[in-house]
Amino acid sequence: MVKLLSVSVLIVLFSASVAAVEYEDHDGMLMDHGDGHLMDMAGGMVMGQNADTLPGGCDSLAETREVTVHAGHKYAEKFPGRMFTFDIQEFNFKPCTKLTIHFVNEDNVRHQWMMHGLPKYLYPKGMFHLEVSGPAKISGTLILPPGDKTYLVHCDIAQHMEKGMKAQLKVGKGDGDLPSIPGVTAYVVADDYKATLPELVAKAKAEEAIEPAIAVVSPPPPPITVQQEDSFISGVTVIGLALGLLVAPFLARKFKGMSASEIVVYIFALLRALVELVIKLLSRLINLVASNKDKILPGK
Repeated sequence: MVKLLSVSVLIVLFSASVAAVEYEDHDGMLMDHGDGHLMDMAGGMVMGQNADTLPGGCDSLAETREVTVHAGHKYAEKFPGRMFTFDIQEFNFKPCTKLTIHFVNEDNVRHQWMMHGLPKYLYPKGMFHLEVSGPAKISGTLILPPGDKTYLVHCDIAQHMEKGMKAQLKVGKGDGDLPSIPGVTAYVVADDYKATLPELVAKAKAEEAIEPAIAVVSPPPPPITVQQEDSFISGVTVIGLALGLLVAPFLARKFKGMSASEIVVYIFALLRALVELVIKLLSRLINLVASNKDKILPGK
């Protein structure tokens, strides 16, 4: 009986281990849609595939390389605060290398291996893109450009890169490091795990104590008395309403069918004419006073 149970347990464990490494392979299912774009109806996609055309500046292939990249939640466990990562955070290849990426998604969500910054004359979208709804595997090939440059590799699904699914690929010596690569470079916004719960509670209470003090120091605005309100309403408001009622029918007829810009131009022209009229009346008044100053002013 003990032997039978032992054999059963071994069979279950073996089956579980086999199931854990079985992935749907999309490589034989992809349909070629042209321009290096391959996809199927089962959630697999390759964009920017180029296995034959050499980039400008590459006289021949430097070498041919194949790399298997795994993606999943379990690879983020060693990076505090991260949710998803690749199992490789940094790649390095010679310029003009023919590179095949075998991308294995180990999660039950969609993941991508997307490389940015490639020359658009050869890669129309400027990128090489592998995508699969997992658990599954997909492969794609590209030829790396010449020169020393560091390329961004990430998953473009919402928040996956921010949660850790980000890497860098250096061609040649690269041209520097990218920020927030898990285990490689410092995070732009680092998570703080040093503050304890009592410290956070004390900080919150201190902030609450400051608010009443500020409220006391700031004097309230003077209240508006009933008399002031009545005076305001009976004065300016009544005059404005009366003028509005008198002018509204004229403006409605005048502005009918006019656009907003035409109305603005008309109003400015009207104001200009009004100003000119006032100036003209003042000028006549001044001339009248000047011509009759002897009559107005008493003689010496």
